[in-house]
Amino acid sequence: MRNKLFNFLVLTFIISLSVTTSIAQNNTTLITIDGEDISTEEFLRIYQKNNINDKTIDQQSINEYLDLFINFKLKVKEAEALGYDTIPKLNKELAGYREQLAKPYLIDEEVNKKLMQEAYKRMQYDIRASHILIKVGESDSPEDTLRAYQKIQNIRKKFLQGASFAELAVKYSEDPSAKDQSYKGQTRPGNKGDLGYFSAFDMVYPFETAAYNTEINHISQPVRTRYGYHLVYVTDKKPTLGKIKGAHILLLANKAKTAKDSAELKTKIFDIYKKLQNGESFATLAKEYSDDLATARKGGDLGWFGCNKYIPEFTEAAYTLNKKGDYSKPFLTIYGWHILSLLEDKTDIGSFADNKDKIKQRIAKNDRADLSKESLIEDIKAEYGYKIYDDAVADVAPILNSTVFNGTWKNVSDKDLSAVVFIIADKQYTQKDLISYIEKNQKRAKPTKLELYTNTMFKKFVEDKCIFYENSQLEKKYPAFKSLMQEYHDGILLFELTNDLIWEKAIKDTVGLKNFYEKNKLNYLWGERANTSIYTVNNPDMVKKARRYARKGKSIKEINSYFNNDSTINVSVVEKIYSKDEDDIIKGCKWEKGLNDNIIKDGVTTFVMINNIIPPEPKSLNEAKGLITADYQNYLEKEWIKQLRKKYSYTVNKDVLKSIIK
Repeated sequence: MRNKLFNFLVLTFIISLSVTTSIAQNNTTLITIDGEDISTEEFLRIYQKNNINDKTIDQQSINEYLDLFINFKLKVKEAEALGYDTIPKLNKELAGYREQLAKPYLIDEEVNKKLMQEAYKRMQYDIRASHILIKVGESDSPEDTLRAYQKIQNIRKKFLQGASFAELAVKYSEDPSAKDQSYKGQTRPGNKGDLGYFSAFDMVYPFETAAYNTEINHISQPVRTRYGYHLVYVTDKKPTLGKIKGAHILLLANKAKTAKDSAELKTKIFDIYKKLQNGESFATLAKEYSDDLATARKGGDLGWFGCNKYIPEFTEAAYTLNKKGDYSKPFLTIYGWHILSLLEDKTDIGSFADNKDKIKQRIAKNDRADLSKESLIEDIKAEYGYKIYDDAVADVAPILNSTVFNGTWKNVSDKDLSAVVFIIADKQYTQKDLISYIEKNQKRAKPTKLELYTNTMFKKFVEDKCIFYENSQLEKKYPAFKSLMQEYHDGILLFELTNDLIWEKAIKDTVGLKNFYEKNKLNYLWGERANTSIYTVNNPDMVKKARRYARKGKSIKEINSYFNNDSTINVSVVEKIYSKDEDDIIKGCKWEKGLNDNIIKDGVTTFVMINNIIPPEPKSLNEAKGLITADYQNYLEKEWIKQLRKKYSYTVNKDVLKSIIK
């Protein structure tokens, strides 16, 4: 139920962004409730949100909604008087809603839009690229960073002078996958820097950008990521494979120990290929021949995959398939011989609108989000007069020691730490604040110079505090946000209070519910009903005798004794009370006491004896409990509103109300 509340409030938030622009800023007081003034603007904003049919504002609709609005505000006033706004779980819930609503305000929307368009454009293509990596950490010293940069530049020069990129990768790359790997006595060939195919979001953003901005058969400038410096060598660019559903037949290469074995393996895969060409089922052949046991039993089904799931040779084969049922020629990989088949027709990735929400979500979880965050922080600094005190920051480093790189450092300094390290708006942050931040956020890290570590942590400290400050200003800067947060606040309190006083009470207050039923039982009447006995005769020879027994009013026990035995049920009887249109069999009966005609279907005869017609009578409490409980809840709420209208004073400015209608 809470989820429904959240979804409703999110919807009203979206609506409010368009509604508030159409409402004149009118802060005249329309209603005063117990000394609290409520503006015309607030009333109209909520009125228009709930005016889902776009009805013209008129006297009747305004008066009807005004009555509901006053009731709503009275309930919220009562919830606050009872302290519901101090209940920890409700405040936690409100904070959770606020966190979700604040997210769109805590990014640079323009940067985000550009990133989304860029990502969609890149999604149209798959890139195949190789790389060489020279590792350097984000917190490494400037000297270490310079050495890594010089090394990667020297490698780049060797390539430009004609050296093979693959050979350079094997010799210099610090990505272990470039070199041959030994495992359990077997050697697995390295990829020589070849990363295969990938698309947008498959790689860290700076690497992806370098790949998409480099021409085929060209090498990038050194690009820095969190792993170090890379050279990116682009070898292919194709229209996107997207996601495809495929199946394969695999004959494992490790079964071939000799050249003769290898030749026989090749002959076998081409024999299977001929069977496919002759119309045999791919799934059947996969089950019979494929050495990939995990997929063979499923007819070779690999499920859905994209360009970066498998090795390049496999992906290359996938690009050649276009429609359901297509299959590739046999091809060889390090694993063996394959034939790949397409299980579903290829589809394009869709329009930008189709992908917009998905792209936005992926950007939020991707290192692209850092660009939006950095841009926002620069805007915050400019807006609120950010000022840094470098000397005060520098004085923090000597207080630290090497244990900070183990994540175990404790501040034992007795120095005065009151010096300001930075100011934003009216907030001053001191050395003490920075040191507390470092203590709380330290993690195991590669040792570096303490000055460098301090600067890195200070940068994160500033970013966190800038975002925190901007977050604290949202209600002041954005009226729509403030209004919605007030609605969340009121909605949560009202939900909880109504649940306690109305919904749950109506369920648990059995005495009150019973008394309400006794006073109102004539509102819950059965219509005219029939007390019936429905006979089902499986033996055609016994139909006449069964009807005679029915006329004589024989009991079910007597009928069972005469017609049935342990192994055979010839006649069965069901006694039940029915309303007139409740059952198809009853609908066809004469609505009067007596025996009705036979109904024969599939050799089985059914007939109905109406024993008597029951006149209208009240339903029991249990028979109509759901409806009675709902009515009792409505009754409790009406009584509650009467009490609130007596308890709290309220007035409506009638002149302002008239001006709204005009």
